[in-house]
Amino acid sequence: MPAVTVENPLALPRLPRPDGARPERKVLAVETAPSGFEGEGFPVRKALATIKPEYLDPFVMMDQMGEIDYAAGEPKGTPWHPHRGFETVTYMIDGVIDHLDSNGGGGTITNGDTQWMTAGAGILHQEAPPEWLVQQGGLFHGIQLWVNLPGAKKMIAPKYQDIGASSVALLSSDDGGALVRLIAGDLAGHAGPGSTQTPITMLHATISPGARLTLPWRKDFNALVYALSGRGTVGAERRPLASGQLAVFDGFGDRPGRTTAGESITITAKDALDVIVLGGEPIGEPVAHYGPFVMNTHAELVQAFEDFQAGRLGTVPAGHA
Repeated sequence: MPAVTVENPLALPRLPRPDGARPERKVLAVETAPSGFEGEGFPVRKALATIKPEYLDPFVMMDQMGEIDYAAGEPKGTPWHPHRGFETVTYMIDGVIDHLDSNGGGGTITNGDTQWMTAGAGILHQEAPPEWLVQQGGLFHGIQLWVNLPGAKKMIAPKYQDIGASSVALLSSDDGGALVRLIAGDLAGHAGPGSTQTPITMLHATISPGARLTLPWRKDFNALVYALSGRGTVGAERRPLASGQLAVFDGFGDRPGRTTAGESITITAKDALDVIVLGGEPIGEPVAHYGPFVMNTHAELVQAFEDFQAGRLGTVPAGHA
């Protein structure tokens, strides 16, 4: 995986040594992500598809795109389509993809880059491989995450963030056995570059064979770990975790009536293990989700479709239809 790497993780700022007095989160479930296709036909693993929505809040969807080595002529993207009511996060681990939207946002992201699009009140966008990649083929591997917006922010103005690989906060586990790429949120006093409307933490960790990564974790956040590749275990109980599987930890944001959450999560590698770790503050509002819109009510979904059909969610830039 060519996402940002370093020769000596111990030269990086280090996460604190695991504190035996800090209670660990327990693992509730480990589920295998079903496979499918998105856009113009690129393969995905739908990481959150089998998990109860109340365990995921504020996350709506996460697809692992690829990992695939395209032959010439095979690379695919997504045609122009609308969004309203949430944020899309595209993290490109390997390969290249271009983004263009009706709000003027756009750019090319490649190994270790992230694009963060706040759809808000509405936007049109497309994601497509550059023409040279279509012609010659190549590796394609990334993550797309959908983060819900609270009702009070669903109609905010759209926004686009281009987060280059060089701006990601790089951290090491206390013993150097794991490299952590902090894309958004706070971790042990370190901040990722992503600006989020909904409080979340998102990171990509590479854990060496036999190494253990313990992450201090906010009690008011839920906690999810998805294995991109490799094998290992999660939690103090060492539940097995393998490529394409998602672990759900207890807590769900430590709200009234919920299980009291622990203050750390642990991941141990058998082989070299790459994981995406997510956590966020649950919004706790009704979710009406259909297609490209995530709203609070059915009536708001109907309005979103009507606004799209009437051209009120934006216009495809001239020359890019």
